[in-house]
Amino acid sequence: MKDSVLKTMKEAGKPVRPGDVAKALGVESKDVSKAIKALREEGKVISPKRCYYEPA
Repeated sequence: MKDSVLKTMKEAGKPVRPGDVAKALGVESKDVSKAIKALREEGKVISPKRCYYEPA
């Protein structure tokens, strides 16, 4: 899941919301949020503004 989320973010080319990533992947938003949380802890994703995320 984390790899899919990160790939989708890179393809977007701009900061995205978890809901947008979930729609693109066809999965639930809460699953994307969990993956983003893990990616943030690993330092692979940053949040340039509230509720938006992009690859670090």
